[in-house]
Amino acid sequence: MAAENKTKATKQSVATFLNGIDDKDKRADAKKVAAIMQKVTGEKAAMWGSSIVGFGQYHYKYESGREGDFMLAGFAPRKKALTIYIMAGFKLYDSLMKKLGKYKTGKSCLYVERLSDIDEKVLTQLIDKSVQYMRKNYETR
Repeated sequence: MAAENKTKATKQSVATFLNGIDDKDKRADAKKVAAIMQKVTGEKAAMWGSSIVGFGQYHYKYESGREGDFMLAGFAPRKKALTIYIMAGFKLYDSLMKKLGKYKTGKSCLYVERLSDIDEKVLTQLIDKSVQYMRKNYETR
C-alpha cells in the first residue's frame, strides 16, 4: 500500500488559527495573504494539518503509483518567515521573481519575512499564474 500524505485538510477553524497568531504584524500579513489567495483561487480557506492555510485542491499521481490530494495554493505563518506554497514551482516565472523583492525559495516554497519586503501585486500575479498552471495540468476540485 502506498504511503499516505501526512498533510490533509482538516475541520480546524481558519479564523481561529489566524486570530491566534501572537505577533500582530505576522497576523496582519497572514490575513492579507489569505485574502489574496481567496480572491485568486475563488476557493474558501481550509486548514491543512495544524498550521497551513490552503485553498482548493488538486489530485496528483506519480509514476511510482503514489497519488493523493493537496492544496492548490496555501501558506503557513512560521516564526522565521511566512511560507507561501507556489505549487507549480518557480522556474516558469523568472520575470516575476526578479520583480518580487526580498525572499528565499525552496522547491515550491516562497519564504518571506514580511509582506512589506515584497511587491504584493507581483505576489498576486505569481499565485494566479501558479493556480492557472495547476488547474490546466492537474485534476482540481
